Amino acid sequence: MQTIDSDAHVIESDKTWSYLEDNEKHFAPVILHKTGEEPSPNNQFWLSGDKIQPKDNADTLSMDKSSREMGSVDARLKHMDELNIDMQVLYPTIFLVPCASDPLQQAAQYRSYNRWLADIWKLGNGRLRWAACVPTWSMHLISDELKFAKDHGACAIFIRPYECDRYVGDSYFDPLFKAAEETDLAVAFHSANASYQNNIFHERHNFGRFKMAMISQFHYLLENEIPTKYPSIRWAFIEAAASWLPYALQDLESRLSRKGKKLSNNPLKDNNIWITLEMADDIPYLIDRVGDDNFLIGTDYGHTDTSAQIEALRMLSENPEIAISSVDKILGPNPRSLYKI
Repeated sequence: MQTIDSDAHVIESDKTWSYLEDNEKHFAPVILHKTGEEPSPNNQFWLSGDKIQPKDNADTLSMDKSSREMGSVDARLKHMDELNIDMQVLYPTIFLVPCASDPLQQAAQYRSYNRWLADIWKLGNGRLRWAACVPTWSMHLISDELKFAKDHGACAIFIRPYECDRYVGDSYFDPLFKAAEETDLAVAFHSANASYQNNIFHERHNFGRFKMAMISQFHYLLENEIPTKYPSIRWAFIEAAASWLPYALQDLESRLSRKGKKLSNNPLKDNNIWITLEMADDIPYLIDRVGDDNFLIGTDYGHTDTSAQIEALRMLSENPEIAISSVDKILGPNPRSLYKI
């Protein structure tokens, strides 16, 4: 059985922006270093327009630079072999928070990033799939960008909570969801935050900035029956753990009942929603609560924050409290169903 890491990352480098057109070169983020210190992953920053953010999110002990930044795709594949990972689905790092200052900059950066990932996919022997970034400030560009991505190894669309400072149910996103239907790409909400105001408010509180934003979008998606409007779309909530799920479902049941409606007995499966687990979750309880058909697991490869667990797939396989049949689903069939890989 193939094992699939449903949430891995790339760390962007200068190579990422080499795909910019000549008239777009000024949109490329620039690497800065703290003065008076030797360059290291801990003191490098991206300057993009008027925005500064850390460049890296990893130590150098468990993952070397060439693997994290895809300077050597072979190095990445070799490390995956060591971890017994057959396939990874790649998500960005720099775009987890707002990076662009205007629509032209966003479109140019995303287009360059997507072409970088397309070339990585070509070298990955089918083992490196990826989530495409879409210019949400330029909806007229999304359809063509997703067609390119679909033809070059993408298996999902990377979306952050509060894109364009809007909820997921806003009609503004209809062109995006229609393009998702046309290309048959999963819509993957990844732990992040696209709202400038929200990021500033929660600047020193990543739980509020990232995790709570994800839970809010999940709740809104179901309360407003967005999956019913787009029944062919597969939705995912990536890197927000899943311990919050029972409470969110309980609250949804209460709110829907006030509207004379009822939450289905299997809300994840019935609404085409998948969620990544983390090893800190009470996985047996969650499986007992909602079943095992719509759970995934990821390593958060490339990062070393609280969601990262480079050995997550192995740890899941060796947990005696989780049925082997459930482990098999989470590592293989479930991500294949979501990502159509």
